Amino acid sequence: MVMIFKDQVVAAYQKIQDEICAGLVLADGKGNFEEEVWSREGGGGGRTRVIQNGAVIEKGGVNFSAVHGKLPESIKKAFNVESDEFFATGVSIVIHPSNPFVPIIHMNIRYFEMDEQTRWFGGGIDLTPHYVVDTDVRYFHHLLKQTCDEFDTSFYSKFKQQADDYFFIKHRNETRGVGGIFYDRLKPENTGLSFEQILDFSVGVGNTFLPAYTELIDRNRDMEFNAEHQEWQYLRRSRYAEFNLVYDSGTKFGLETNGRIESILMSLPPMAKWAYNHHPLAGTREFDTLSKLKKGIDWA
Repeated sequence: MVMIFKDQVVAAYQKIQDEICAGLVLADGKGNFEEEVWSREGGGGGRTRVIQNGAVIEKGGVNFSAVHGKLPESIKKAFNVESDEFFATGVSIVIHPSNPFVPIIHMNIRYFEMDEQTRWFGGGIDLTPHYVVDTDVRYFHHLLKQTCDEFDTSFYSKFKQQADDYFFIKHRNETRGVGGIFYDRLKPENTGLSFEQILDFSVGVGNTFLPAYTELIDRNRDMEFNAEHQEWQYLRRSRYAEFNLVYDSGTKFGLETNGRIESILMSLPPMAKWAYNHHPLAGTREFDTLSKLKKGIDWA
């Protein structure tokens, strides 16, 4: 039963990776993905796909993995489990655009199991604009709410709050971006859905990525920008890097389970800057963006 279901999840996630890569190539119009198929010492492997120096995408990755083996003691304690045999599969995406007015986007959908009793789904999708455009953010959140409402009308508000809490840079006292949805350990006991229905929800989240992001690309790809805009982009990218290296649980899990380092750190931007004690002037677009990097904003 678990083995058959596991195969279904793997096939669904591989299909999502294929479709998103094809859609991003069309949306970019210039770049193509390079693929590296890799094996993990200890069990399993994946397909890392990276696109660089495209017309819109400066650097992006759409990665699939399905790994298994033994959990380190630190992860066993964090998960509060006795067994050390695990299986994990998922799709992880981060896109860094070249134009500062096109936002960074991240998505992760994943499935984890140790045995019939210990298994769950997790994931989410969130947006990190260098410049917050209210209409773009509302569009993005509306699509996520529509996806959530197809399965449970309580999902969006709950998962939106969890995204606000998770994608929070504590040492900066600001959210990484304008949020989205984030969920973890979804299973029948806490959702009222079967595992098959939760898989359908996970696939639904994955299928929301392309219509959401390609629309935002089309809206903003031809916006003119100057050196000051790009400098701000590099500063915002530095916040992205700080979060992923300090707080991101996926990065920690990958490093502690001897994951493939190039795939794990694919999320880092190609260029970022750290300016000492930088504060944008009141009344600027940069100042306005900072004022909206807060928890609890009702974008939908």
